[in-house]
Order: sequence, then C-alpha cells, then structure tokens
Amino acid sequence: MSLFSPGDEQRISAAIADAERRTSGEIVVVVAARSDGYHYVPPLVGALLALLVPWVLIFFTTLHLVPIYLIQLAVFLFVTLALMPTPVRTALVPGGIKRMHAHRRAVEQFLAQNLHTTDSRTGVLLFVSVAEHYAEIIADKDIDAKVSAGTWQAIIDRLTDAIGNGRPTEGFIEAIGAIGSALATHFPPSANDPNELPDHLIILQ
Repeated sequence: MSLFSPGDEQRISAAIADAERRTSGEIVVVVAARSDGYHYVPPLVGALLALLVPWVLIFFTTLHLVPIYLIQLAVFLFVTLALMPTPVRTALVPGGIKRMHAHRRAVEQFLAQNLHTTDSRTGVLLFVSVAEHYAEIIADKDIDAKVSAGTWQAIIDRLTDAIGNGRPTEGFIEAIGAIGSALATHFPPSANDPNELPDHLIILQ
C-alpha cells in the first residue's frame, strides 16, 4: 500500500511517541488496506444474473434445456470472473456493508493490539481502512468516561478532510497530536508510566 513513504511512516511513528510522552494513555495507529476481501460478491452477482437467463431464453428462443443450462453456466462463470478484480468487487459493495466490515475490523484490531489490557484501561486506537474510506477512534472505557462526546468524531472529520485533500501524513500527525492532547487533559503522565504498547505505525496489507 503506497499511502505513506518510509519517511512518512517514521514521522507518524515519531508523532505517536511524542503524544504518548504527554499522557499516561497508550495510542496505537493502524492503517488497513481493506477490511474485507469481498470475495463473495462476484459469485453472488453472477448467480443472480444466471438465474434470469433461463426465463429470457425460454420466452424468446426455442432452445432446449441443455443449451439453456450451458448458457446459464457460461453467464455465471463470465460475470464472476469479470467482477473478480479487487477494485471492481469492492466498488459493488454498498457503503453500509463496507462500513460494517470496517468497524468490525477496527474492533478486532483494538483487541488484537491488546489495547484492552493496559493497566489503567487507557488505550486508544486510531483505525483507518483505505478501501472502505473509513476512519474510527476506539477508546477504552476509562477514557470514554472522561473525554467529552464528539471529541473523537471531530478529530476523525479533520483527518478525513486532510486525506481527501491529499495530505494524509499531515492529517495523521495532527490527529495523533489531538488524541494526545485530549488524553493529557485527563490522563497526564505519571512517574511510573511504562510504555506498554508499540509506538510505530501499524500497516495491514
């Protein structure tokens, strides 16, 4: 995935480390190329179109059963193969379903990155799924109990605007800084504050 150059990744990782120096919270940033392969879409569309084929042929031709079946099979195979490329099958998925998959992947990453196991329950995940054009912040319960409603969404809105304007790296750096500032207000650094989770940008292909 070419959203970031190696230099961009280093800048974002440095922003994570800088934000965590100002708070006892833990920030993890995950960028996924996509949240699902949607491999079920081409055969599903192919099957639906293939089901229509016999009706058309029965009413408008004099073909017998075997040729109709072979044409139906050919339609299914052709449509399935034509829709198999990743950009094509992803574009066919309704936005609501893509958001559902992306949210599920975000929750999975919150657990996979052990953000729910920090000592003070102060883990925050910034998750972006590129193919679905989806971004979300998930915070552990102790943070959500103190950070005002709308804070995370405002950060996400600025991040998506920056990405849409061709400034993804700056957008991520600004978002991470804003998350750090929100955490620092309620969870300042303490004398005994181990760095429990990695500070580098995590990219999932």
